[in-house]
Amino acid sequence: MEIIWLGHACFALESDGCRVVLDPYTMDTYPPLHTYANEVYCSHGHADHNNVAGVELTAVGKSPFTVETVATFHDEQGGALRGNNLMHILRAEGMTVVHCGDLGHYPTEEQLAAISGADALLIPVGGYYTIDAATAKRVADAAHPRVVVPMHYRHGEFGLRPVGTVETFLEQYPQVHRLSTNRFTLTADAPSGVVVPRYLP
Repeated sequence: MEIIWLGHACFALESDGCRVVLDPYTMDTYPPLHTYANEVYCSHGHADHNNVAGVELTAVGKSPFTVETVATFHDEQGGALRGNNLMHILRAEGMTVVHCGDLGHYPTEEQLAAISGADALLIPVGGYYTIDAATAKRVADAAHPRVVVPMHYRHGEFGLRPVGTVETFLEQYPQVHRLSTNRFTLTADAPSGVVVPRYLP
């Protein structure tokens, strides 16, 4: 399965000729998003996660992906500040990828159980609008995925100004795989650890 970071919290997953895009954005600090997919899923309705217009949809036969959602909140006050959020659980090729969307709180035991043991966990780490770096580490430790991919952070000129950079999250790990490209191949025997794709405008 190919995992491609398109910036912010937007990823494309590719398997068996099918391409799924998660949380497409429109943001002043990123170039306009123009991509394509056979399926698109959004964690919530905010513009930086819900720009379906930026995704050209094309038909596909039978999708290899199964998709489940876990209802969470965008904040620590039961959604009172920023509303609801969906975590998406996608399965294909015998592997599981969890996209946390704008998770804004430490999950309940039931929510953690639903995402536990994934092959890849795509998790926000920048804080302010979502969980921060320390909470993201706690979630990752509790959910014990094989691969952790940080998202929703500020880097260079890109990202939301109030949120933190990825470095606070990464310094909690002894080893980090920084990629020179925005994509990597997830396989059943891929090494575990933190993977940081590079944003390519």
